[in-house]
Amino acid sequence: MPKKQEAAKSARKMSKMSKPASRAAKATPAPERARVLSSVVTYDGPLFRVHHDKLIEPGGKHSERDVIRHNGSVVILALDRSKNKKDPWVVVERQYRHAANQFLWELPAGKLEPGEDPLAGAQRELEEETGYRAKKWKPLVEYYASPGFLGESMKVFLAEDLIPGEANPEEDEEIEMRLVRLSEAVKMIEKGAVLDGKTLTSILLYTRLLAKKRRK
Repeated sequence: MPKKQEAAKSARKMSKMSKPASRAAKATPAPERARVLSSVVTYDGPLFRVHHDKLIEPGGKHSERDVIRHNGSVVILALDRSKNKKDPWVVVERQYRHAANQFLWELPAGKLEPGEDPLAGAQRELEEETGYRAKKWKPLVEYYASPGFLGESMKVFLAEDLIPGEANPEEDEEIEMRLVRLSEAVKMIEKGAVLDGKTLTSILLYTRLLAKKRRK
């Protein structure tokens, strides 16, 4: 066999042998977790629980933490593209938030019930708060708003092809619902008119992904 053919055959063989190792290297490592020595519930309310935990962190450090445990929440970025696909309408809400001591502009959102499927929870919350239902649903991102003490995970869904209906908010909810252009929502953020973290995260991430898609 000529030297060039022999070298090419050897290279192909080495390439095949290295592929499994390459795939193994790309495998997601198991998350490192703390070893909880004890966990005492110091407060148990309708929305969340507060735990005082004694633990050993992954690095070996002994620690004590007060953690708010929560079932998790869903956030809905609901878009109406019927009139303008490039600059769709976004469903936003304005409601008073006592913890912030002011009215805030927000995306529709709500807490999950114990064991509730996140998509089902998002569909429920959108219809309850705004009356809208959506034909198309897609997960956008999941994040922790304040992981230093809050165990609440927030799962954001993109909802499209909206169908209007009648809202049915909970008794303690007074919500002003409005549709704004996506470009206007971004301007509100740039001017500091939007202070809610889930709304900032969701709209800015989606706008960036949309711009990246258009450049391709």
